[in-house]
Amino acid sequence: MFECKKVAAVNDISGIGRCSMTVIIPSLSAMGIQVCPVPTAVLSAHTGFDEYVFRDLTDYIKPALGHYKKIKYKFDCIYTGFLSSEEQVDYCLEFFDSFKVSLKVCDPVMGDGGKTYPTYTKKMCERMIELVRKADVITPNLTEAAILLGEEYQPVAMTSSEIKSWLVRLSEIGPNVVVITSVSLAGSGLCNVGYDKEHSTFWKVVCDYVPAHYSGCGDMFASVLVGGLLKGDSLPIAINRATAFTELAIKTTFSYSAEPSDGIMLESCLNWLINTQIFKDYETL
Repeated sequence: MFECKKVAAVNDISGIGRCSMTVIIPSLSAMGIQVCPVPTAVLSAHTGFDEYVFRDLTDYIKPALGHYKKIKYKFDCIYTGFLSSEEQVDYCLEFFDSFKVSLKVCDPVMGDGGKTYPTYTKKMCERMIELVRKADVITPNLTEAAILLGEEYQPVAMTSSEIKSWLVRLSEIGPNVVVITSVSLAGSGLCNVGYDKEHSTFWKVVCDYVPAHYSGCGDMFASVLVGGLLKGDSLPIAINRATAFTELAIKTTFSYSAEPSDGIMLESCLNWLINTQIFKDYETL
């Protein structure tokens, strides 16, 4: 009997502005993977808005985990994202420990563009390292990579040797696979880069630059990367697939002059994921 891969997605739900769960669920579903939401918070709109209604769901996560353990439910992947309290880090660690054979993915959502998100404290950022240490795969953007490494965020192009050093240093915290998104790389332009510690291989996929910023791009990239890995993609092909789909959705959104705060228009692009096409190409870094 055929069984879908199952992903426990520990992340928030934002009503306006496509991001987090409203991106994760359709993207992974289009790839034939079942998403089991474990909401960390409910927001009327994502934190890029000047005002939003915020409801913390810390008290929900532990009993939900208890229920899954009681019924002996099996997840193929535990995938953590936006967290709304330090206590949620503890519960995510419990999820990782409770499903030892599951792929453990941490998207260390903390900030972008050199700044942390409004709901993230210094202590929250420090504790994110605990999740990174237990994860198999992490997908920080360049801002989050800098935070994890205690480095100064610099909005300038990095050399290949510099970004390789960052990738290796992040892997030394714990994860076997490190993917850093939105890296400006000297000689290549905007790239997503990855490192496979087991095979000591470095990869990059070059992205076309679009002069706009949309919410949910990191969530979309991480989701498709997770989907690819669960379906058997090698790391470079998974990065390739995630980059191509995210770029397609960004270009589609830009072409319609859509409001950036509404996020990327993924709805008209999901057929691409269903057909499993790949348009980009990967290179060694």
